[in-house]
Amino acid sequence: MQLNYKKVGEGQPLIILHGLFGSLDNWMTLSKKLGEHFKVYIVDARNHGFSPHANEFDYEVMADDLLEFINEQNIINPIVLGHSMGGKTAMQFAMNYPDKLSKLIVADIAPKPYPVHHGIILEGLHSLNFNEIASRKAADEKLSEIIPDLSTRQFLLKNLYWKEKGKLAWKFNLSVINDNIEMVGFELNNINPFNKPTLFIRGTKSNYILESDYAKIKSIFPHTEISDIQSGHWVHAEKPLEFLTILENFLNT
Repeated sequence: MQLNYKKVGEGQPLIILHGLFGSLDNWMTLSKKLGEHFKVYIVDARNHGFSPHANEFDYEVMADDLLEFINEQNIINPIVLGHSMGGKTAMQFAMNYPDKLSKLIVADIAPKPYPVHHGIILEGLHSLNFNEIASRKAADEKLSEIIPDLSTRQFLLKNLYWKEKGKLAWKFNLSVINDNIEMVGFELNNINPFNKPTLFIRGTKSNYILESDYAKIKSIFPHTEISDIQSGHWVHAEKPLEFLTILENFLNT
């Protein structure tokens, strides 16, 4: 699968993988800063952004998508950074193909199963009928009936695009994501220790990484640093300067 991507800067390659319902656009601002010292590749996952849609949607196939991307672009020894779903993809990739990357960075996700907790978001997304809704403002108003949080709506509405004149659509493949939503929380397969430098960044106001998860993290990723940011789950968006400082300290070691 040929994934959609953008490239910023020059230097050691750094690949960034976004989370569920996200896209590479969520990382453009940070990528420009990181691009001052690294060649940054920001990538749309399958069924997200402008990457192809497919019925297969799990961490094994997304890890293989990343391998194919690295081989197609002739990327040697990249650093791989992933947030949330992208973090699980990055972990799966590191365990499956440890010789294909130099360092791993995981933002606010652990290598453990999570219960499905996206029901309200999916209900809100399904509530939009694009035969009736023809503006972003109308989409936001409809979505607010189910999702009152403005920041969550803004995040989701970034995925709207004009499929044709006067016709809005979602960039992501809503039907496949909906049918496979339990997969997003699955525990990873093929658990093999990854023995290269690894950084986990935890949002202390998020419950995605708990202190009780540290032992499991370090059993699979024995060369791990764990850094805290006083933020929720979107650590890179809520505290971008702190996130960037932690990244740079790790990357320059």
